[in-house]
Amino acid sequence: MINITLPDGSSRQYEKGTTAHQIALSISEGLARNVLAAEVNGEVWDSSRPIEADASVKLLTWNDQAGKATFWHSSAHIMAEALEILYPGTKFGIGPAIETGFYYDVDFGDREFSSDDFKAIETKIIELAKQKEVFARKSVSKADAIAYFEEKGDEYKLDLLEGLEDGKITFYTQGEFTDLCRGPHIPNTGFVKAVKLMNVAGAYWRGDETRKQLTRIYGVTFPKASELTEYLHMIEEAKKRDHRKLGKELELFAFSEKVGMGLPLWLPKGAALRERLVQFLTKAQSKAGYEQVVTPHIGHKNLYITSGHYEKYGKDAFQPIKTPQEGEEFFLKPMNCPHHCEIYKVKPRSYKDLPLRFAEFGTVYRYEQSGELHGLTRVRGFTQDDAHLFCRPDQVKEEFKKVIDLVLYVFKSLGFDNYTAQVSLRDPENKSKYIGSDENWHLAESAIIEAAAEKGLPTVVEYGEAAFYGPKLDFMVKDALGRKWQLGTIQVDYNLPERFELEYTGSDNLKHRPVMIHRAPFGSLERFIAVLIEHCAGNFPLWLSPEQFIILPISEKYEEYAKKVSDELNNSDIRGLIDFRDEKIGRKIRDAEVKKIPYMLIIGEKEMAEGKASVRKHGEGDLGEMTLQEFSELLIKEITV
Repeated sequence: MINITLPDGSSRQYEKGTTAHQIALSISEGLARNVLAAEVNGEVWDSSRPIEADASVKLLTWNDQAGKATFWHSSAHIMAEALEILYPGTKFGIGPAIETGFYYDVDFGDREFSSDDFKAIETKIIELAKQKEVFARKSVSKADAIAYFEEKGDEYKLDLLEGLEDGKITFYTQGEFTDLCRGPHIPNTGFVKAVKLMNVAGAYWRGDETRKQLTRIYGVTFPKASELTEYLHMIEEAKKRDHRKLGKELELFAFSEKVGMGLPLWLPKGAALRERLVQFLTKAQSKAGYEQVVTPHIGHKNLYITSGHYEKYGKDAFQPIKTPQEGEEFFLKPMNCPHHCEIYKVKPRSYKDLPLRFAEFGTVYRYEQSGELHGLTRVRGFTQDDAHLFCRPDQVKEEFKKVIDLVLYVFKSLGFDNYTAQVSLRDPENKSKYIGSDENWHLAESAIIEAAAEKGLPTVVEYGEAAFYGPKLDFMVKDALGRKWQLGTIQVDYNLPERFELEYTGSDNLKHRPVMIHRAPFGSLERFIAVLIEHCAGNFPLWLSPEQFIILPISEKYEEYAKKVSDELNNSDIRGLIDFRDEKIGRKIRDAEVKKIPYMLIIGEKEMAEGKASVRKHGEGDLGEMTLQEFSELLIKEITV
């Protein structure tokens, strides 16, 4: 017998060789029908794979992210089977699950392929799914695997086999299709009830531009047809909320080929919105004891050699700036932390001085590949709401918790209520990617885990996601459409203080190393604003809106009164403008709605005579007549809330 420990801590005994499906069946038939795979001692397995020893087991369904990933990876195999039937001779690269479905890189040879072919493939996928073909796992020797794909003539699978060791190679077969795969997979194809192929693109094999370009087909599947309908509705809603579309319509930002790809131009309304975010966080930081600093846009190459950034990221940065001095090189600043270390060093520090909190809205530059640029979410020049805290080891946890409070304050103020804190640790199997001693990493990771626990944060742990110099707490936020974004990060760093030889004099009169905490609640202003636009569909909180009201005179006879109203409201720190266009009032109202201006003040003869305005609210309609005092109080109350 073996002992199986379930997620609730309970333990059950089963015969050796029991499968996850059998465990589910022993709990309930309903659960067994929905189990897609299982997590066995932290590793995802087929639900039909025998468990031979004591283990912790989590049964995975569609509601689990690992369950979805298994479902979508299996769907990639079904699509490959459909492609092989419809287009004989097709060769296959890789077909992983991704966050929103799956893709498969395929080589059609000389055959033309486009989205016009999607319908036939979708029909074949559903036809195959209905056959409920079992995904059968089989261990294969390397020699046999090579022989199989040599006979099939698939050079991409042979290329993949070169990096695999004998004894660790498995095939999966469903129906007539066999693929090189480590799995896991869903029990059978019948779980797939709905499919939609989303896109087709080119992708170089192994991401190498010198190798052949394959056809990458993206798709998504669901266990219920109704879920596909909901998903497609969400896609349409996402298109309406696309920050690139709304950024143009609301006149917030623009891009220019002459300026350069990935370098946003902030228009007056966008610059005003951005500045209000800066002021909002500056005020909060000032209350929390931060001091504002400013550093240059460039730094000497030696600065980044000292920090370790040059070794890790030098090849991906903009090319160095050479000066008339032979051998002297500068870099566009790719990050702010090395500069802040040098600010720390300008004078001797005592244990009584700590913690020191240096904050900067620092613009940095990174050379992202042109194919990876995307609106404001992936740019080459962006401004981080960066701060670096220098503290004693005994202060680390308390300071970390205060930063958590600041991040949560930002989220609450901007309507991000659905979030998870991701504890990003280093990969224990590949420590060469990181700098610093095991002892320092242990201290840093422990501080983050304890602080998150004491704050009661909902957390997940991800190995291999740490920065090269230290572990992180990354905040993963879900927007109004349920999409996940990484916003806000806090990092503990014992390594840069060592590399820059930072010191403070302790109470024992000896020299000690401070610990450094990196933090950015927004992450970057560009990315944060992009996510905020899509989250609220351009309907910003009133305190943040570029224009809080617009005055709509019915005719030019009322323009003087409109100016008087505008001046009075502006004097009360309420922002707005007047629509002086010679247009009918209905057109003015429609245009104000499109621009998502929160309030409209309609002014005609009656309103002017009574010293009032007819008030409309964006998305809600008529609120009736109000005096300017009543309107001011309404806005101030909404802003305060």
